[in-house]
Amino acid sequence: MPINRLLGNASSGDAERLRQAFAATLKSLDLVNRNDPISEIVARKVIEIDAAGTHDPDEIAKRAVREFGPLD
Repeated sequence: MPINRLLGNASSGDAERLRQAFAATLKSLDLVNRNDPISEIVARKVIEIDAAGTHDPDEIAKRAVREFGPLD
């Protein structure tokens, strides 16, 4: 799972919140292979959205999906 590698020194609560947001984003984008390079891009976007001040996992996922748009 690429997000774990990117979390660094995040607290356990922060890490869990970001993992939830990451999983929800992947599901919404119909991405199942977490080793796919796009998954790392998604993980970085989730972390970026959280760092910008959105901390609710559902809201992070919604914003990430909106920013990526449909993946066809």
